[in-house]
Amino acid sequence: MPDSAQHVKPFVYESLGSKALHFSISEIQSRMKLADPYALDLEYTRTMMGFLMFKPGPASVAMIGLGGGSLAKFCWRYLPRTRIQVVEINPHVIALRGDFKVPPDDERFSVIWGDGAFFVRHCTTPVDVLLIDGFDSDGLPAKLSSQRFYDDCRDALQPGGIMVVNLHFGHRHYDVLVERIRRSFDGAILVVDDGDLSNSIVFACKGHSLEQHRAGLVRRPKGLEEAAANQLLAGFALIASALKDQGR
Repeated sequence: MPDSAQHVKPFVYESLGSKALHFSISEIQSRMKLADPYALDLEYTRTMMGFLMFKPGPASVAMIGLGGGSLAKFCWRYLPRTRIQVVEINPHVIALRGDFKVPPDDERFSVIWGDGAFFVRHCTTPVDVLLIDGFDSDGLPAKLSSQRFYDDCRDALQPGGIMVVNLHFGHRHYDVLVERIRRSFDGAILVVDDGDLSNSIVFACKGHSLEQHRAGLVRRPKGLEEAAANQLLAGFALIASALKDQGR
């Protein structure tokens, strides 16, 4: 079990229309609209949900990093048949789950206090989707960005499964990290940069889903509510554009 004393306590900043989780005032870890707690308020989270273009209606999703719970809440709300596990190493983050309307644990949804690297290394039931967004007060932990970690992520996926990783474009080892993911997934990756070059979302497939998906019209994934799809269309368009560029 992780040692709670070694983790920095985040703080919550509330404005007129939103509530945000911070480790420092200069960087937002997560943000929630007070009027719509299940909405994805940050662009990179909407792009990460683009895995639905390749894997609509997954049976299981595992997430490394809870933050303010934006991705977890969205999946809980709009993927009602999906089993969701969230692994968060910082107990002070988990303690704020009520502030950010993270649902209580039940048979379909759970937040686990634990080490994400340990979780994927010892995963006994492979999942359909892995979402990796595990930043702490110092940035991206080394144990969540090593070659072994990405190898373990691949092993923790079902055949045809998708890993989605949030990287900071300005990370000093950004190119190295992308290359590690490429190596772990035998080149089956797609890199999608956001508009302001702050976040880069990497999709990696254990199989051929990326190759089989043709760039073209952006359509709502089968079974996804219109309210959810409307939030994701801009991210889908970014992914479609990256697919088109990659196919050239």
